[in-house]
Amino acid sequence: MADRPTDVSRRTLIRSAAGLGCGSLWLSGILADLCASENGTAAPADPLAPREPHHPARAKRVIMLYMTGGVSHVDSFDPKPRLFADHGKTIAIDEWQGKRGKYTRHLKRPDWTFARHGESGIEVSSLFPEVAGCVDDLCVIRSMKSDHTNHYEATLQAHTGSITFARPSVGAWVSYGLGTFNRNLPSFVVIAPHSPYAGEQAWGSDFLPGCHQGTRVTPGPEPIADLHRRLRSASVQEREIARIQALNGDHLAARAGDPALAARIRSYETAFGMQHEAPEAFDLSRETDATLRLYGLERGSTEGFAWQCLVARRLSERGVRFIELVDTGASNNWDAHGDMQTHAPLARNVDRPIAGLLRDLKSRGLLDETLVVWTTEFGRTPYHESADAKGREHHHWAFSTWLAGGGVKAGHVHGATDDHGIHVAEDGVHVHDLHATILHLLGLDHTRLTYRHAGRDFRLTDVKGNVVHDLIA
Repeated sequence: MADRPTDVSRRTLIRSAAGLGCGSLWLSGILADLCASENGTAAPADPLAPREPHHPARAKRVIMLYMTGGVSHVDSFDPKPRLFADHGKTIAIDEWQGKRGKYTRHLKRPDWTFARHGESGIEVSSLFPEVAGCVDDLCVIRSMKSDHTNHYEATLQAHTGSITFARPSVGAWVSYGLGTFNRNLPSFVVIAPHSPYAGEQAWGSDFLPGCHQGTRVTPGPEPIADLHRRLRSASVQEREIARIQALNGDHLAARAGDPALAARIRSYETAFGMQHEAPEAFDLSRETDATLRLYGLERGSTEGFAWQCLVARRLSERGVRFIELVDTGASNNWDAHGDMQTHAPLARNVDRPIAGLLRDLKSRGLLDETLVVWTTEFGRTPYHESADAKGREHHHWAFSTWLAGGGVKAGHVHGATDDHGIHVAEDGVHVHDLHATILHLLGLDHTRLTYRHAGRDFRLTDVKGNVVHDLIA
């Protein structure tokens, strides 16, 4: 029987568009803050249109690998022979978990041994054997530091630069500054099985237009909710969309020059495009057995960090500008207070997939134009209250991060901590500096990427941050 058109109101038609993916956080965000001003001027008619960078870019996109909970630097990428030798000895410190005072603590040796790898000879612990095999592609920063010892504030700063107030995340700033390559997919995607500390603020757009917030993808059989059409046939859906757009066009014609309305209309077009392109991006059935083995992924699996990494490569190929992978949530993570051996299964979950991602990007000629960032909110203390403690506490004074691809120096180590890994000793890199450098590699000047809100110009790095040119090839 032929489909029959029905008489419905404009409001009903718009409500029916919720079945096109409009129920997602990403699309609802598009409709939320479109009237915000940009440096005192009206918002652009298409806030996701590609924009020219401030200077020639070294990278086109970012894949951020975020390890939730605080990976121990002295057990992973920052070798400390003296920490092995001085195990059990006491030291005096003037702060303990954010509390000022005089404390005596016992040094604790790493649980894993370090060895040199690759032609560069960079030392990596046995906790990450597969990533160690890619060390000649890494730029390891051993001198990271941040401003807070609590998970919530440190996670917020790692993503937004702020430890006190919600601010736009780094991915939202990149989307705002550069737009998107592919209007049928979000410009900023977060693949997270569980929410990290700080929750959705970690990928929020805050005062930036809502279209720049991250779209969360949850590993599983339905990565994005409400992605498949709810109407009985494609032809009915297309007729409804055509009718909606015609009504919207009439509405816009009577309100010429309304950029918010124009952007709202465009959002429905993007939602329709997602129905066609997003399912294919998440369909791994055509990937070869060799590729699946590279990531350590079983055919048919839709969960685990291996799935996240392979989907990240597919999304990067399809024009997504910023992709973040969150390995775990606000529990069962790297927060090893009781026993450092809890790092072992967490490392096994991510080690091979990360190495597979790096090797896959490189073999496809994508690594040079893709900036891969591996980081965590802080490190872990090289000491403890008791001599026989098995775990480590939070440590924001020093930790490790590494970069790969996207114009950074390969096989390079930047900065250093002291003999026990307690304080930064050389070439410190603050979170603000890391953010400034990420933006610089994408062709953005962090001092010029601003947004007028509440009477002042805001930026990702606030009034701080310096590009670390020694990281750049």
